[in-house]
Amino acid sequence: MTELLAYLAIGGATGFFAGLLGIGGGTIIVSSLALMFAAQGFPQPYVMHMSIGTSLAAIMAGAWASFRTHHRHGSVDWPAMRAMVPGTLVGVALGAVLARFMNTAALKASFLAIMTVIIVQLIFNLRPKATRPLPGVAGMTAAGIVTGVSSSLFGGGAAAVGVPFLTWCSMTIHRAIGTVAALGFPVAIAGAIAYAIAGMNAPGLPPWSVGFVYLPAFAGISVMSVLVAPYGARLAHKLKGPTLRRIFAVFLIGVGAKVAISV
Repeated sequence: MTELLAYLAIGGATGFFAGLLGIGGGTIIVSSLALMFAAQGFPQPYVMHMSIGTSLAAIMAGAWASFRTHHRHGSVDWPAMRAMVPGTLVGVALGAVLARFMNTAALKASFLAIMTVIIVQLIFNLRPKATRPLPGVAGMTAAGIVTGVSSSLFGGGAAAVGVPFLTWCSMTIHRAIGTVAALGFPVAIAGAIAYAIAGMNAPGLPPWSVGFVYLPAFAGISVMSVLVAPYGARLAHKLKGPTLRRIFAVFLIGVGAKVAISV
């Protein structure tokens, strides 16, 4: 029961911040699950793999609810989203293959590195200046590949790459967040499938696992994230949120430090 309540709490926080900032869903899930899975005695070599795979599966529900709300506000650039999808799916597959051959220490180091980037972005509200239009097919494909690899290795890092890229290409911040939220849905589907397949032959995984996806955590997080994400997305259109971003960054610093020490 305690574990289920924890999964629901993680889902609530994930949905709210994913909808509000277009960032942080995977960061919250992976860091929280890494601590929980380690405490539950899951196989140490696969703690980060299971955290990332479960995160990608759980993000599907929140991404669906979030991008639908952004779409109703007219904040999804569908042509840009569709242009990035092919490269992003290729990147997701490449990242999952790479992760299968990385140990937990390497995955943890990579995850903490991208978390540091996200924290710095949040604290200082760093956004690249809009200096150019969206690139052509090759450029959008390349951006999609980088976004996909990032998402696959970090359990949902699409916003950390995608939002700055789109704002750099002269897209407004609200439209960039909405577009990346829409992109996150196919990314999550492809990533969850890839991690489920990659972990099929891994020894010692706990019951109720499908490869590197742990179903109880997936279910609990999904239920709450899909309920809460629309509220965060609606609030995103009412607030500038610098104080909230910094509070969230402080939260991530604490969780990241715990992951660094404990996992």
